[in-house]
Amino acid sequence: MCPDPAPAPGRAAAPGSGPGPFRSALTYVSERMHVAAVYCSDGRIGEHFDDFLQNGLGLPRYDRVALPGGPACLAGYAEARVAQDGAVDELRFLITAHELTRVVLIQHEGCAFYQQRLAVPAVHMEKLQRADLVRAAYFIRHTTSLERIDAYFARKADGAILFEPVALE
Repeated sequence: MCPDPAPAPGRAAAPGSGPGPFRSALTYVSERMHVAAVYCSDGRIGEHFDDFLQNGLGLPRYDRVALPGGPACLAGYAEARVAQDGAVDELRFLITAHELTRVVLIQHEGCAFYQQRLAVPAVHMEKLQRADLVRAAYFIRHTTSLERIDAYFARKADGAILFEPVALE
């Protein structure tokens, strides 16, 4: 039998039951930002999305809508119809319940959704992703009446992730 692993920092092990509850060191703040971000669920860059939104855009408590392909699911693809319906339902709920006034859309370089689900050749991917940001913004405006939508494209640059604004008009 393998020994129980040591508890992670911030966790207290309950005797005989493995890791115990975790207490976050972060203070809870109930004030809403009235902003949602729609981005890909790729775990390799989730922290980069948080860093950009929190520190780059000054949005410490934004609502998250993360799913494979992110905004691509709002760009009208038949391959994403179920995800699109779910994402629109989530956005409508957040607009009402959390009084959203803004949505931030983020696409990223090398997205597996484009590679595998849509079979887009790498040479065409970024151009299509940027066009999909425009389509997704139009779709959100049309289906929710929300006007303030921003879009960004994230790419690898010298071991970091660079977020570039994308014009939606």
